[in-house]
Amino acid sequence: MDGLVRIAVSADDPSGLESVVSPHFGRCACFVLVDVAGCQVRQVSVVENPYYGRHQPGQVPQFISNQDADVMLTGGMGRRAISFFEEFGIQAVTGASGSVRHSLERYLGGALSGAQPCRESVEHAHGDEAAAEHTEVDGEEYEEDAVGRLREEAEMLQEQLDEVLSRLTGLSETA
Repeated sequence: MDGLVRIAVSADDPSGLESVVSPHFGRCACFVLVDVAGCQVRQVSVVENPYYGRHQPGQVPQFISNQDADVMLTGGMGRRAISFFEEFGIQAVTGASGSVRHSLERYLGGALSGAQPCRESVEHAHGDEAAAEHTEVDGEEYEEDAVGRLREEAEMLQEQLDEVLSRLTGLSETA
């Protein structure tokens, strides 16, 4: 990475680099904005997510664009959100977990890259009606059901836990 890069990270709390990464960028309480030059953190700030309770398609990507972010780092997001970020010239990266610091180190080290739509977004695109209820606004669908949102977040956290347990098993086998 050359020059100054601003990385927005979805967070569940306003603790800066020690914040817990939110499993879904649109439903996070805040965003940690990290200015990085090379691999060195230059500045960290936190902004509240004005669309925390409910958002319509494109609102959060527009907000992140207004924060001058170059990268959006998060646990997960839907396929439409990934497209919005691409339209704004922002690199979307999913799969982040743990603390903002840990996810940032993984991203800067090359262990975290690219964006894949969350499972629920993929299932919905294939017509799986078992996914959470969605409401259509301006031709785009988004989750309305709190139970569906929590179920998705629990599944993402379970995947993260499974990954950590797998790494722990690998480390204990080599020790």
